[in-house]
Amino acid sequence: MLGFLRGFSAIWRRELAGIFMGPLAWTLLVIAIALQGLLFLVYLKTSQGDVDLALRFGFGESWAFWALAALFPPLLTMRMISEESRLGLLEYLLTAPVSDASVVLGKFAAATSFMALVWSSGLLHALLVQAAGVAPDWGAVWGGWIGAVLVSGLFCATGLLCSALTNTPVVAAFGAIVLHIVIVILPLLSSLTEARWIQEAIARVDVLDHHKATFLVGVLDSAYLGFFVVWTALFLYAATRSLEARRWR
Repeated sequence: MLGFLRGFSAIWRRELAGIFMGPLAWTLLVIAIALQGLLFLVYLKTSQGDVDLALRFGFGESWAFWALAALFPPLLTMRMISEESRLGLLEYLLTAPVSDASVVLGKFAAATSFMALVWSSGLLHALLVQAAGVAPDWGAVWGGWIGAVLVSGLFCATGLLCSALTNTPVVAAFGAIVLHIVIVILPLLSSLTEARWIQEAIARVDVLDHHKATFLVGVLDSAYLGFFVVWTALFLYAATRSLEARRWR
């Protein structure tokens, strides 16, 4: 267990440093902060001064949130395994005294940590609103941030799986983005069919509803937390198995 934690910590620090050493991360961070700031001002005006509504919009009810959540994780994870495999660097990593699980979880933690930083601009907006004399609903603010991080974690896990399945980063990013688009628009399919069992099946895997129904109102329901944790763990497990398969090829 101690060896696993050491390997995980080393991979996490290595990948996080690698993310911030490249121009892509800073570009994504600037785009996200600028877009969220602009949308916060727009929602603040259109909601007629309803600060809580504007903050909730910034954390997940807007198209911008789901666009960033679907696009950013694949751009972060597309090189984490596929690029290292293409350059031959993955072989050195796999022969190091670290387990495959610690490699995958370390890379996952690095990508999710960056996304948590991306969504933290919403916390800054809430602090600015409070400094202006209006107390926001901090339960909804923190709930929105936690929900955003959970959604990002799920999409980082799917991005890592796609990166582990190919040696081409562009293909990994494209595959993950397509998968995320399918996940986001999946609830629309329930309106195209009258079959009750299909509608119920879609409702059980509806990421948008699970995110909106609890986190954006400041409620941390263990069932909804478990939904994201289980699905994220499933994709990470698949990514780990795919990485193990590379050892034998």
